[in-house]
Amino acid sequence: MATPQLSPGVLIREVDLTVGRAENVLDNIGAIAGPFRIGPVDEPTSIATERELITTFGKPLSTDRQYEYWLTASSYLSYGGILKVCRTDGNNLNNANAAVGYAATTSLKIKNQDDYEANFSEATTWYWSAKNPGQWSNTMKICFIDNKADQTIGIATTNPGAAGAVIGYGVTTVLSNISVPGAGSTTLFNGYLKGIVTGVTTDAAGSNSSFDVRIVGRVETVGGGSTLRDLVYAEADPGRSFESQDAVWFVNNSGINTGGGGATAVSATASSAEDWYDNQTLGLTNTTIYWKTIAPRPTTSNFCLKRQAKNDSMHVVIVDDTGDITGIQGSILEKHPFLSKAKDTIADGAAPSKTYYKSFLSTASEEIYAGKSLASAADSFWNTEPISSGFSTDFTPVTIGDGLWGQAAQGVTFSAIGQKTYSLTLGADYSASGGMSASLGSLLTSYRKFAVRDEVEVDYLLMGPGLANQDQSQAKANLLISLCESRKDCMAVISPHRANLVGETNTTTQTNNLLKFYSPLTSTSYAVFDTGWKYMYDRFNNEFRWIPTNGDVAGLMVRTSIEQYPWFSPAGQQRGNINFAIKMAYEPTKAQRDVLYSARINSIINQKGAGIILFGDKTGLGYSSAFDRINVRRLFLTVEQALEGAANAQLFELNDNNTRANFVNIVEPYLRDVQAKRGVYDFLVVCDESNNTPDVIDNNEFRADIYLKPTKSINYVTLTFVATRTGVDFSEVVGTV
Repeated sequence: MATPQLSPGVLIREVDLTVGRAENVLDNIGAIAGPFRIGPVDEPTSIATERELITTFGKPLSTDRQYEYWLTASSYLSYGGILKVCRTDGNNLNNANAAVGYAATTSLKIKNQDDYEANFSEATTWYWSAKNPGQWSNTMKICFIDNKADQTIGIATTNPGAAGAVIGYGVTTVLSNISVPGAGSTTLFNGYLKGIVTGVTTDAAGSNSSFDVRIVGRVETVGGGSTLRDLVYAEADPGRSFESQDAVWFVNNSGINTGGGGATAVSATASSAEDWYDNQTLGLTNTTIYWKTIAPRPTTSNFCLKRQAKNDSMHVVIVDDTGDITGIQGSILEKHPFLSKAKDTIADGAAPSKTYYKSFLSTASEEIYAGKSLASAADSFWNTEPISSGFSTDFTPVTIGDGLWGQAAQGVTFSAIGQKTYSLTLGADYSASGGMSASLGSLLTSYRKFAVRDEVEVDYLLMGPGLANQDQSQAKANLLISLCESRKDCMAVISPHRANLVGETNTTTQTNNLLKFYSPLTSTSYAVFDTGWKYMYDRFNNEFRWIPTNGDVAGLMVRTSIEQYPWFSPAGQQRGNINFAIKMAYEPTKAQRDVLYSARINSIINQKGAGIILFGDKTGLGYSSAFDRINVRRLFLTVEQALEGAANAQLFELNDNNTRANFVNIVEPYLRDVQAKRGVYDFLVVCDESNNTPDVIDNNEFRADIYLKPTKSINYVTLTFVATRTGVDFSEVVGTV
């Protein structure tokens, strides 16, 4: 209602009839579930290319004809669509892992990222796990290093313990007239360099042993007193490292009197002194890789330095030890340097990111999860590794790191464990013997991941292969149909049971088998039934394979949508060519095709001059209707989804003439465009007082009736050739025959 004007003037009004829009939303997304070699379990994952399929779910395998699932998926992708792949669960599936105690392993199944975060992020029985289940990772090694030691020092003995070189004992040497840079001058230092023994190697067969040492400080002797000064280890610096031929003393936790005499110590001569990190390798079986070639020594992150914390930095490298994954022994799969033991550490940089190793690996790594912290109070090696003892000038133990991992950084000196290599074991496939066959129940569970349209976008549900017997294959097909009937926005694409066609050479028997397979399936316009098993080359295994064609039929609908529009038929010479097909398991005659078509089954034939093509465009509807054709069903799916978006824009608006007019102004241009693109012969939109009656309005409803005359595909062509006498005028005979 216009605002009344009480004096002359111009009133400006605005009416917005542009709210909402209609647009095609068919995304050409297929979906399939199956027993793949790797990948997340029961988690639909979008795949755009065959390369992505290999990377995420592995290559096709010959075991239990697993290749049928894989090559069905690959065939679909060849037509240009997106495929959501759901790896099916199995009772025997297990993640390869390294469990607490090194020697033991544990039964472990982590299905996917959500499963890890909900159930395994606080694990207590395993240190490392492969990212997903399967035997594929049983040769993987997790290589770890932190800064447990600074140097490795040799001594001339076969029994370093007798010399006092025991883990946790202090080690010291005398410093005489060592140049120490100062502010504007250089001074000479006299005192002691101190460290803690973090590892001992006994050479029982020879004459030399060694011990690892961590530098902890320097003690200056001044007037009988002493002051402990923290040091940063520096190789070949006599003031901050032990040197070859130094006299060293080993002292227990009672300490050493640096004020002059009375030392409780055992002395030895350093036969050698080397940088510990420089000599550390990844611990592989057939390949030697030094840590120093991976990254510099891990020490303390800037984040922790600012919070008076120490020793949080660590490196993690994931290696294909035997080459079973990549084909190359010792191939490095991932490198993750400078991760942190502190749960709140954030890396410096333009885009700060958390570097706490468990959180980081859970999202950044494609190969592994981290479980139990490597240094925690329940560890079997706690109090020996890492080191929590040593000495100071007042005989109090010096702590070089006893802070448990996974706590906030502030004020913590984190424990160190040195270089460790963990071998993953006990990864298992679908059976204990390495089988790749998924059960009907597991497959149906996976397909139900696509059940809710608001959660997962899907346009085509691919059946893939059937199962062990026809009853199970029919059950699988009917589940897909029921899902599509429930969603009302996608189509199931079904191929027959393998034994119906493959291995059977009599076409009459094959025809009868097809009729028996499809007759119990639910009547529906949301499904397409085909006759196809194609013979194609599997380049990954250098074999020719029989593969169901439901991936191809869905792919033809994708290609039709891309090259023309969804309401065009995907069959025939123009759009129905099957990719990669060498031959078909079943070549029906014209009479057999007639029988099958009447039974809502679309034949795939080898047509002379055209190749192998889909030769029918019926849906699985069991009675005559406009919806018994693929192009009509897909027209309505497209229009319904497009206009649903326009209708959503009207929710919570007022049900009045303005809103109804706005909706009509959105819908009619869209339908005119569909009409121009040959989708409909004509249409009508009714959205006014005739269907939005007072009762409808009072019930808070909004109604629009949309009438469509869908275009029809040509299924039958009649050519009549008429011979006439020479003198006959054609106008005389046209319409008479």
